[in-house]
Amino acid sequence: MASRGRRRTPLSSVTDNPGRISMVAALLVLVVGGFAGLPMLLTFLLAFALIVAGAAFVNGAYVLRQLLVVIPTLVLVTAFTFFLQNGRGDTRDLAFNLLGPGATEAGVAGIVEEFHLDQPLHQRYLLWLSDAVRGDFGRSPIQNQDVSAAISSAIPVTLQLMLYAQLLALVLAIPMGMYAAYRANRRGDRVASTAALAALSIPNFVLAVVLILFFAVGGLSIFGWQAGTEVLPASRYVPFGQNWVEHFQHMALPAISLALGQAAAYMRVLRADMITTLQDTYITTAKAKGVSDRRILWVHALRPSSFTLMTVFGVNTATLIGGTLVIETIFTLPGLGTAIGTAIFQKDFLVVQGIVVVIAIGFILINFLVDLLYAVLDPRVRHVRS
Repeated sequence: MASRGRRRTPLSSVTDNPGRISMVAALLVLVVGGFAGLPMLLTFLLAFALIVAGAAFVNGAYVLRQLLVVIPTLVLVTAFTFFLQNGRGDTRDLAFNLLGPGATEAGVAGIVEEFHLDQPLHQRYLLWLSDAVRGDFGRSPIQNQDVSAAISSAIPVTLQLMLYAQLLALVLAIPMGMYAAYRANRRGDRVASTAALAALSIPNFVLAVVLILFFAVGGLSIFGWQAGTEVLPASRYVPFGQNWVEHFQHMALPAISLALGQAAAYMRVLRADMITTLQDTYITTAKAKGVSDRRILWVHALRPSSFTLMTVFGVNTATLIGGTLVIETIFTLPGLGTAIGTAIFQKDFLVVQGIVVVIAIGFILINFLVDLLYAVLDPRVRHVRS
């Protein structure tokens, strides 16, 4: 009887669910790892492993079913990418493309032997896959370095940019979405919805150019009045461990360019779900008991209204990779976008193939992670699908 009367607190709601403990631990790993200067890829992998372990503890059967879908999908994606890059043209043409204009007959023969170009395509794929699962994507003769090394040096920049953009998007979207739902169909809602629609209508690469114009190069002079400033840099990357202040200064404009459109989409999704939640019976009961509007919004209405937002967040995080590639090129950040652009210009198909595979795997794993978060956070999914 005493346990029934025990008052639940936000801390107890976390500690009673091992999945939520793993989520908090994963978030701490991301924050501490970022500030401690740990390798970004290692930090993300550790956080991912914690969430998978927590979801497996909550509902192992559900995680297993998701894995039975994810693993064949990964194989199909890697096979399609490999065949797309290697399935056309003569093997000698591939060798000449790898060596470039200075190719010789001896060099071509060496490339044919090194990359097993004299073997059937499916056997070459199996050989490549056996190396890829160990992190070996081959060695680029054009760049004279391992493809894995080129990807490893570029992927932390892309991950950092995606992380900053998504965090900024959530910081903007959650209070705006809650306010718009609270003021539904009134002036505040109309203003917020109009601003969100305007942000959605601007492509991120156009927004990037506008931000550079007004915040990096001084803006425009209109009848002698300078509309703009030079408060933020428009190019170059500074590692976090080298100078964290300059790091955020150089990442600010790229992150804002990606975040505004994402924030608008999240705000609209959260607004729609929260309007429905605020009409539920338990919200009416809470109001009748005198619970403050702020507590109703943040404590009672936000979590049940956030599951659609979580789905959209996961899908947008995966699709954000494409936008990141363009933004990196505009701001000359040495991420995957710059790496794949350079590889395409140099016709270095090994690097292009490796980066495309990594991006595709990242897309699949992010959506897999969203499914696991559903199992951890939503009791309806946790119990119905167990």
